[in-house]
Amino acid sequence: MPPSWVALPLLHRPDRRPLPYDRPVTLPKPATANVLTVGHSNHSIERFLALLESQRVEVIADVRSHPYSRFVAHFNREALSKALADRGLNYAFFGSELGGRPDGDEFYDDEGHVLYGRVACTDFFTSGVDRLDNGLRRFRVAIMCSEEDPTDCHRRLLVTRVLVTRGVEVVHLRGDGRLQREAGLGDPQQGDLFNGFEETAWRSTRSVSRRRAPIASSAS
Repeated sequence: MPPSWVALPLLHRPDRRPLPYDRPVTLPKPATANVLTVGHSNHSIERFLALLESQRVEVIADVRSHPYSRFVAHFNREALSKALADRGLNYAFFGSELGGRPDGDEFYDDEGHVLYGRVACTDFFTSGVDRLDNGLRRFRVAIMCSEEDPTDCHRRLLVTRVLVTRGVEVVHLRGDGRLQREAGLGDPQQGDLFNGFEETAWRSTRSVSRRRAPIASSAS
């Protein structure tokens, strides 16, 4: 049976062995867990799949709160899941736990920015990180959101920042195939992650609240 965090049946790939759900993967991995992040941007589905396969990705962890796009419909949840399955990859939805647009006015300031410090302390976020952390220690996982550039995206500012505190190595897969290590980018926002962090400091870079019209949202 597949692990609960993937919640998909075993997928057989004609050119590779089936994913070994009952034991850790045999691909060489460092002692510490690692994870990729990627933005689907406006890629064609063929280009996006080629990016994933170039890095031997096995599972896409979708952290979009609303996994749909008006402009690139092939990245809608159902279409993407099918396209991945056709290539022997798994899709796991994490938007309810790790999305950048959480439900509840308490998670937004008066300007519509998401208060990441409040989100990170919730049970639902912690549960999502636990589930993701468990999976990426067994499989080659890419955390996916919409923006190509991770700089202002919540997949970096919120999700992977918390993973780093757990000893996870984060690498960003850029649209041109470049790999960008999080360790070389510096602290995205100054301050102690959970202790003494000013609430206004750890937040989305732009307004994303449904109460205000967002300007090129940095959280999906």
